[in-house]
Amino acid sequence: MTVDAASRPPYPRVRLSPRAEARAIRHGFPWVYAGELVLDRRTKALAAGTIAVLEEPGGAPLGVVTVNTGSKIVARMLDQDAGARIDRAWIAGRIAQALAHRARLYDAPFYRLVHAEADGLPGVVIDRFGAVAVVQPNAAWAQAMAADIAAALVAVTGVSTVILNGQGRARALEGLAEEMAVLHGEAPAGPVPVPMNGATYMADLRTGQKTGLFYDQRPNHAFVAGLARGGRVLDVFAHVGGFALAALAAGAESALAVDGSAAALDLARQGALAGGTGARLETRQGDAFDVLEALGAEGARFDVVICDPPAFAPAKPALESGLRAYERVARLAAPLVAEGGYLCLCSCSHAADLAQFRAASARGIGRAGRRGPIVWTGFAGPDHPVLPQLAQSGYLKALVFRL
Repeated sequence: MTVDAASRPPYPRVRLSPRAEARAIRHGFPWVYAGELVLDRRTKALAAGTIAVLEEPGGAPLGVVTVNTGSKIVARMLDQDAGARIDRAWIAGRIAQALAHRARLYDAPFYRLVHAEADGLPGVVIDRFGAVAVVQPNAAWAQAMAADIAAALVAVTGVSTVILNGQGRARALEGLAEEMAVLHGEAPAGPVPVPMNGATYMADLRTGQKTGLFYDQRPNHAFVAGLARGGRVLDVFAHVGGFALAALAAGAESALAVDGSAAALDLARQGALAGGTGARLETRQGDAFDVLEALGAEGARFDVVICDPPAFAPAKPALESGLRAYERVARLAAPLVAEGGYLCLCSCSHAADLAQFRAASARGIGRAGRRGPIVWTGFAGPDHPVLPQLAQSGYLKALVFRL
């Protein structure tokens, strides 16, 4: 693409190295890795989060990127129009596009509003909780433009509060410090009730995990809840009761929620009470592996068992140990499933693909002396779109076995 010099935005220019694959960038791959950019003295001097025009080795512009020479992802594509100006109006346009999609999906404003690269805002996650939006700026440019993101959010969506949740591994990889702040309005005084799949969840937007609630499991919650009608449910790594509360709302006889966090389990109990299912929910705090072993020793049996652990393989160096952990979860959980019951195993690990996770789960079930087909393979909901050129944007896997 050729852009007239007079119309170009006032951005510095960075250039791909000759060994970089410009074709992948032209076809939609949004990242340039360290070693693929010419790091001359001028480029190295750019502050983290600087907006720049990316050029091919021959000088032709590829688009507007954000640069962070201290990150393994040294540049992220913002706009393939090399004449684009990255300002508040540009951000508002991307948020408006994201909102239009969610408005077709859901009849209430509770969802993942922006899913980073897949919604055209690299490194930015925004979850909406009614009148409150929680922003995770996981890239240096987004941190630098956090005030503009908040203002655009208010203008486009009408939310009254915007909270910045600057926690997590992704920020550390960008060289960003942890930070919590209210960017607009006033933070809610307590947990925010979230209606989903007929249940009520309580989301702690200031001190909870991630943004306070995991919207990605919504379709998997719904499928498993349908299997749980009239049955006994075990939800391990339950957080605020994700699978358990959906199952109870769908008519499960009882549910036991297990988590290492007392605060998360307290929110699960609050959610059950708010949804009118408090009498059928039990909780047990403790290490998930220890509790699974203890339940096995007790001879406990459930009609539906769900294990939704944190990412055991968040990156390739942890893949082997992560797959062993997923296998162990399956081995300990399978004996707890009643004959003809269901075992739901989940992975949110980027590094473990579906085939690897499925194989590890099957090995664990087999080593427990159980067998059974897969009756459901689930992924994140449609408010978590997948960029086809970026496999990492499709991280969540859920497998349901009938044993």
